[in-house]
Amino acid sequence: MTTAKNIKPTDSEIEILRVLWDKEKATVREVHEVLSAHKDAGYTTTLKLLQIMFEKGLVTRDDSSKTHIYRANVSKEITQKQFMGKMIHSLFSGSSTQLVMQALGNHQHSKEELEEIQQLLNNLKKK
Repeated sequence: MTTAKNIKPTDSEIEILRVLWDKEKATVREVHEVLSAHKDAGYTTTLKLLQIMFEKGLVTRDDSSKTHIYRANVSKEITQKQFMGKMIHSLFSGSSTQLVMQALGNHQHSKEELEEIQQLLNNLKKK
């Protein structure tokens, strides 16, 4: 997987990458079926986006058989870090505290999630 920092996926490309990150590999049809379950997406649009993503280096394509198999070529973690850094800088003036406060204050959290967050905070304090 590439870690190129200059590759910035669009929102539509992120949706496709999420499918590929979950499935590890998929055909255009498989990606399209997942996307069309929650949004109005045309098959040819999905195909074209995957072709563009291949040209950009966001996905790899195995074309050794009639049906092309696509895989994400960027890691989920690095992509999340890219977007998180940009969001903290642009929306929260560089303050991760403000981001966390906004996230915790505006959403319902399960007891398990809060315990996981507390454990993360405890580990950060030890460092």
